[in-house]
Amino acid sequence: MLKLDELAWHRAMGNLLESLDQSDFWLRLTRLLAHYVHFDSWVALRFAEHDRPRVLAEITLDDGLPDTLFEDYLNGLYLLDPFFIAACEYRRDGLIDLDDVAPDRFKSTEYYQRYFRINIVEDEIQWNCLVDHDATVCLSLGSHRRFKPSEKALMKVLGIWLVPLLRQRWQHELREQGQSLQRPATHPAGKANFRLSDASLSARELEIARLMLSGFSSKGISQRLGISAETVKVHRKHLYSKLGLNAQHELFALFLKDNVRDPQS
Repeated sequence: MLKLDELAWHRAMGNLLESLDQSDFWLRLTRLLAHYVHFDSWVALRFAEHDRPRVLAEITLDDGLPDTLFEDYLNGLYLLDPFFIAACEYRRDGLIDLDDVAPDRFKSTEYYQRYFRINIVEDEIQWNCLVDHDATVCLSLGSHRRFKPSEKALMKVLGIWLVPLLRQRWQHELREQGQSLQRPATHPAGKANFRLSDASLSARELEIARLMLSGFSSKGISQRLGISAETVKVHRKHLYSKLGLNAQHELFALFLKDNVRDPQS
């Protein structure tokens, strides 16, 4: 493990700064971070409330094949991602911990069981860097085990220089990818575009459906929306009736049908 008072650390940082505008920047950065903390996967993304996540760089799978689960994430599952939701609703620079953003029933959701548990496995941590008026550059690390408190504390310290570095790298990403990263999405994203069939759900019912699928319990929804848990249950009963559903796994199936789509559609 590198130490901040060792010559090797300063040499590594110098090499990283020299690669700021190079194609291998993200690889060099994650290799440097691997000296500090164990992680099994990583991805650099741009989040924006009214656009799908844009991949800036990602780890390469061992077999070299496309990650179909991650493609599903980019095509719509991200709407249930607590990190995406937090980046849009509570924008701030710095380190974001899964425990900070995951709802109280997150691990019981279909999203967790079908995507997070398979692709991320156990834990995730992310540095957020605010750019432009509504966009966030994110570097996310996934792990097969829980991150230790000591690792989280160290990563928080590393964020002091990492966040400004991401902000500088963003300027290079804009030059490399043109203005495509700033154009409005063909299919607007975010909670305003969360859809469920053609049933005439009220705005409140639609919001409660989104929160249910994200992992909020009735109590969690009531606290978030400032309404009673009984009122939440009434809304849930009404939306199930309108959609002809009996269980939350059926609600998730409808969400997949209406929100996880081919990007060319």
